[in-house]
Amino acid sequence: MAEQRLAPCAVSVSVRGRRINEPVPIGRSEFQRDRDRIIHSAAFRRLEYKTQVFVNHEGDLFRTRLTHSIEVAQIGRSIARRLHLNEDLVEAISLAHDLGHTPFGHAGQEALNACMKDHGGFEHNLQSLRVVDVLEEKYAAFDGLNLCFETREGILKHCSLAHAAELGEVGVRFLSDQRPSLEAQIANLADEIAYNNHDVDDGLRSGLLTLEQLSSVRLFSEHLEEVHKVFPGLAERRVVHETVRRMINSLVTDLIEQTESNIRRYAPTSLDEVRSAPTIVAFSQEMHEKNRELKSVLRTQLYRHYRVMRMSAKARRIISELFQAFMDDSRLLPPQFAPQSEQSKARLVSDYIAGMTDRYAIREHRRIFAVEEI
Repeated sequence: MAEQRLAPCAVSVSVRGRRINEPVPIGRSEFQRDRDRIIHSAAFRRLEYKTQVFVNHEGDLFRTRLTHSIEVAQIGRSIARRLHLNEDLVEAISLAHDLGHTPFGHAGQEALNACMKDHGGFEHNLQSLRVVDVLEEKYAAFDGLNLCFETREGILKHCSLAHAAELGEVGVRFLSDQRPSLEAQIANLADEIAYNNHDVDDGLRSGLLTLEQLSSVRLFSEHLEEVHKVFPGLAERRVVHETVRRMINSLVTDLIEQTESNIRRYAPTSLDEVRSAPTIVAFSQEMHEKNRELKSVLRTQLYRHYRVMRMSAKARRIISELFQAFMDDSRLLPPQFAPQSEQSKARLVSDYIAGMTDRYAIREHRRIFAVEEI
């Protein structure tokens, strides 16, 4: 994107650069280089076999962390383009934001956090940063991907104060109550738009959600009624897709309009002014309430559905038993994860488990615990 097209409050270049200096890339921007490194990383490829609600082996049509990340990037770039912000930075953050997620979605994350309770805990955003800073092993001159500060800051969208204090420059904003770039704020809400709506689509596709259950959700029912009116007799599969795409469009449009209003109100002319202002990228109050209704129904009707809860229980058991087995005998770990000390063991075990795909975690559990796998 040409620099002169960017708004004054956009991130045009990486002011704070990379932790290890490198020659300026030729033919692409610094943030395009970040995006390319993320796409070529092993952690990004593994997202193909990590899921959020439905475990990978349950079906080929459900979203994975990989397809979700691509959807977030598409939504984020569309928003950034309309607001004259840096699309490349939004894309890089969007594609990297889930790199640290465990297998089995939120159930896996909760289980690993419980296992790590006495060892600093586990936060998937912090793990995503750890992946790009330390765990990727591709380049001769450095560990990790050596991404720009602004990309790393956007990846770390949540962080406990205790961990923020240990992170140096990238954790400062959590300690000083500052906001990240507008590009990072866009990636954060693009993530929310993408996962809420694809969970609706996947929930209906799986049969765990019904159109009747969603009829109380204004954001869904308003568009469903409109689709029935414009396309009477349309097959249900197309009705669902048409409704979901209209939901996404209304959320994106509202977000752009409210953010434009907020930019006019706070009038930031630099990234420093963005940091000190209240959160600028936001939905209108009405849309925020509609979105909250949708999340509430998804939580009660989909995420707590007995079939999802059964798989979540299995996932927690797999994660917990793997963690305990590796902690009890680190010789079971692959050589590259062999701990150098007792102090480092728990974090290395956590790194190994967090990097697993759904199906790899299931196979690893069988290899260790199933007699027939000996």
